[in-house]
Amino acid sequence: MRTIKQTFRSLKYRNFRLFFFGNGISLIGTWIQRIALPWLIYSLTDSVMLLGLAGFLGQIPTFIISPFAGVLIDRYNKYKMLLWVQIIPMIQALLLAFLVLGGYAQIWHILVLSAILGIITAFEMPIRQSFMIHLIENKDDLFNAISLHASMINIARLVGPILAGIIIGFKGEGICFLINAISFSFVIIFLLMMKLEYVYKKPLQANIVSELKQGIKYTFGFLPIRNVIIILAFVSIMGTSYTALMPAFVKDYLGGGSYTFGFLMGADGLGAIFGAIYLASRNTVKGIVKLIPLAATIFGFAMIAFSFSAKYLQSPMFVIPLLIITGMSMLFVLACSNTFLQTVSDEDKRGRVMSFYTMAFMGTAPLGSLLAGFLGDKLGIPVTVTICGTVCLIIAVWFVCQFKVFKQVTDKDILI
Repeated sequence: MRTIKQTFRSLKYRNFRLFFFGNGISLIGTWIQRIALPWLIYSLTDSVMLLGLAGFLGQIPTFIISPFAGVLIDRYNKYKMLLWVQIIPMIQALLLAFLVLGGYAQIWHILVLSAILGIITAFEMPIRQSFMIHLIENKDDLFNAISLHASMINIARLVGPILAGIIIGFKGEGICFLINAISFSFVIIFLLMMKLEYVYKKPLQANIVSELKQGIKYTFGFLPIRNVIIILAFVSIMGTSYTALMPAFVKDYLGGGSYTFGFLMGADGLGAIFGAIYLASRNTVKGIVKLIPLAATIFGFAMIAFSFSAKYLQSPMFVIPLLIITGMSMLFVLACSNTFLQTVSDEDKRGRVMSFYTMAFMGTAPLGSLLAGFLGDKLGIPVTVTICGTVCLIIAVWFVCQFKVFKQVTDKDILI
């Protein structure tokens, strides 16, 4: 009982509890849409390259805009911005639902709307991450809150794909987009119900370019932050390959349909849930940075094993355990990186640091999608995933060799 109470201790804070459940419902809808969108594209085009292009166009705005978004986040009221970045995606989902259900959808519609959502995501993720610290009263519970938030994301990542597979099979992709639009109303209502002690202090505003340069210098001039950003970026780029190519894996190697696709993506989310619950149960942040290269190594090996299993064994039964491992190890990389960056960052620069976290995590994903689509066409899907897994192993070794720079944060009980 004590362990359970310790694991879920951040839920005692009302504001975090409202955010946890409201955002959780919304994210189930988001994952339903994320599964339906590539399935719709592949069904319309049968093109691996367009799968990669769709991922690229949907996420490249995050890579380009995130650093500028970080400057604006540090300038303006995070709470009001967080509300707006829920309202606009709700409208985007409604437009998708209208186009698909009305029979008007064309590939260019999907690509344009995906790009619009990417622009909003460039703001939403760093706002949400940098605002997390204001939802709890005891800052010692930040790591627990981040881990529980990650578990909520991945519960949605588990439930959403399974529901998407069922809904697509019975009702089609258009209903998936409509459900996502409705789900945003929950997080909006719950945000409005919050009683925040967060007091927005408008900073002295310099030129946006000057503040951006200051953020870049702070983030990449401090070697521990820089190295965490680098390993996160590489793992994200390489890790995108197996998710971007999953529809092709399912159809071409595993002989499945939308149900199989949904369950395989759900298995990845299940592994992330296990990882998040484990991290939430930890009593201390000590040693979490050592988990980053270890998790990246496991992630790389699991990707390689997944590619061989899918190619030669051609059965979902063999690849599901490997996807659980990839989900768990990726979660470790994300949550430990997130906690480290939020803990060591100065308050007035946290928005900019977390914008680079967003750029490393999601902004680089379009490069991975484009790379996966190109290599998948040229070398084959299993070979592409094997190469990406090998790169993850290499970057993990590099990160371990850089451990000496973390001596610069000896006042933070977060490493060795």
